[in-house]
Formats: sequence, structure tokens, C-alpha cells
Amino acid sequence: MKSDVMRNKDVLSGLLFMGLGSIALYISLDYRFGSTVRMGPGYFPKILSGLLIAFGVAILIKGVRQGGNLAGPWSWAPLFLLTLAMVLFGFTIERLGFVPALALMFLVAAYAGNEFRLREVFVLTAVMSTFAVIVFIWGLKLPYPLFAWNF
Repeated sequence: MKSDVMRNKDVLSGLLFMGLGSIALYISLDYRFGSTVRMGPGYFPKILSGLLIAFGVAILIKGVRQGGNLAGPWSWAPLFLLTLAMVLFGFTIERLGFVPALALMFLVAAYAGNEFRLREVFVLTAVMSTFAVIVFIWGLKLPYPLFAWNF
């Protein structure tokens, strides 16, 4: 029995990665690349988009070789909730602060899953927010306030 290639989850994922990588590469074409020692503004986006395209090709080839159709219809609610979580984070990071924006994002994103346990979401939020503050605020010195009311 031959599977329909366009209903294969790996083929669709590979095409999505290749498409997103191609869009990112196209957007970054006007940026100066630079070198490994003196990176230009286009270095990081071009490298990442190339990697995304390469991963997409690998996943696409795996999907064509192995087959395997999608089981059931699209899950539109989780797709909407995950998109909403990212948009809320971007909208609230300057209005509420880094930590509350992360907490809101984690809460909405966790609600998109099959199993939502509030206690686990609180633990995940605490651990990931602490990690994000250490890496992005203290380590990379990004200029975002931890809280909009500045404790």
C-alpha cells in the first residue's frame, strides 16, 4: 500500500522547515555576512537559515523513504494557542516585564497540550524563567526589565 506523500508528517515538516529557512535566507540577503572572526549582521541569520533548510531536506528525505500518513485531522486549537503564546510574549515583554511575559507565555503554551497540570506549569515556569533570566538578562545583558514595576 502506497502512502500519500503530502499526508506524511515528516514530508510536511521538512517542507515547512525548508520554507521558513528560505524566507529567512531571503530576508537576510541584503545583510553583510562578514567572517567568522568579524561577524556581520547577516552571519547568524544566514547560518541559521542554511541549517534550517538542511534539516528540512533531511526530514523530507526521511519522510519520503519511510512513509507514514498523518492520523486524523489537524489540531487547530493547539496551533492557535502556541501562536497566541508567542504573540503575547512579544506584546507583553515591555509592558509587564520579562518574567511576567514568560509566565504568561508558558501558561498559554502549556494549555495547548493534551495534559494540563497547573502545578507542573508553575514548576516549569519557575525553572525556565530562572534559566532565561540567567542567560538572557544577566549573561547576554539584554535590556529588558525583569518586571515592569522594577523590584
